[in-house]
Amino acid sequence: MGTTAIVAYLVLFATVGFLFIFAALAIGWFLRAKLPSPEKLDTYECGEPSVGSSFVQFDLRFYVIALVFIVFDVEVAFFFPWAVVFGNAAQLKDPNVAKVAVVAPAEPAQLSPPVEKRLRDLGVREPTIPDPRGGAVENARTIEATASRLALTAMIDIGVFFAVLMVGFAYVWFRGDLDWVRAVGERPGQAAARAEAVAAAVVEP
Repeated sequence: MGTTAIVAYLVLFATVGFLFIFAALAIGWFLRAKLPSPEKLDTYECGEPSVGSSFVQFDLRFYVIALVFIVFDVEVAFFFPWAVVFGNAAQLKDPNVAKVAVVAPAEPAQLSPPVEKRLRDLGVREPTIPDPRGGAVENARTIEATASRLALTAMIDIGVFFAVLMVGFAYVWFRGDLDWVRAVGERPGQAAARAEAVAAAVVEP
């Protein structure tokens, strides 16, 4: 596909999207009832009437909790590629899947289609039998042992990743960033200074 065809597809996609939105808005403008009232024209958020001016400062915890959610949400997304690798390794451990097919006694043994497919899913470009001179049983055991080591490595890898994730979660929790109402403690010298000020004010006539 050439550059002109790609640009033409992009222009066509953008045009159809614009026309679709414009048509939906135009049809809604012609068909909807037009009965304005103070209640309908009033601004609201989440179905609740607005109170005060919209030019107010939001609590910083709105953004802190949103950022914490985004961080942990993105981290959880890394579980999916790991699940693919671990799933293929776990399936290769199955003795029924790890069998190798022998085409004929005079021909070398070949990988069975399920094994070849899972090896390609794991990133092996040209899967080959571990030992062409060995028998089907020996090669099946080699595949099972390799898959077991790969599955164990994947479990250790996800364990370390999850541990680091939990350390971050514990740190955020310990700091109190997950608490909506957070008590603000005084600095070491503030309590003593305030006590002295109160005592001085009481002593003075």
